[in-house]
Amino acid sequence: MKEKSIELLNKAVADELSAVHQYMYFHFHCDDQGFDLLANLFKRKAIEEMIHVERLAERILFLNGEVDMALAQPVKRIHDVREMLKMAAGMEEGSAKDYNLWANECSQNADAISKKLFEELVGDEERHQDQFEDEMENLEKYGDNYLALQSIERSKTISGSGETK
Repeated sequence: MKEKSIELLNKAVADELSAVHQYMYFHFHCDDQGFDLLANLFKRKAIEEMIHVERLAERILFLNGEVDMALAQPVKRIHDVREMLKMAAGMEEGSAKDYNLWANECSQNADAISKKLFEELVGDEERHQDQFEDEMENLEKYGDNYLALQSIERSKTISGSGETK
């Protein structure tokens, strides 16, 4: 029974690690383009996903399992902000769906704690999805002006402080 929970928890570790890598990749590219709001959003989400990895790993170790640090998927090299947000929202939606199913599997295997962990992660993933979708709506509503304003704001901050990138 605990073997199934360990397997599912490790699948989630792989999923979360992939998100960390993908979101940091997006962070680097948004930062490079001067899109500070989006760069920070991706960075904050990557950090939250790292916390998920830690919680999952702690549970795996409690169950006397081995934490597998493999990625579920390699980083996709996407530079278009709209595509980044679309991919991120889809990743979060997929994770929430999987974690709901896995919570039920853990429950069927009499593992209430892993079930609860997956249920808590579902809430986080749905919140992340909502944030990425909000940003997609902003882009849809304001177009490229939304991105230009972020870049202009950075330029004003840098030029006002004498700082260079």
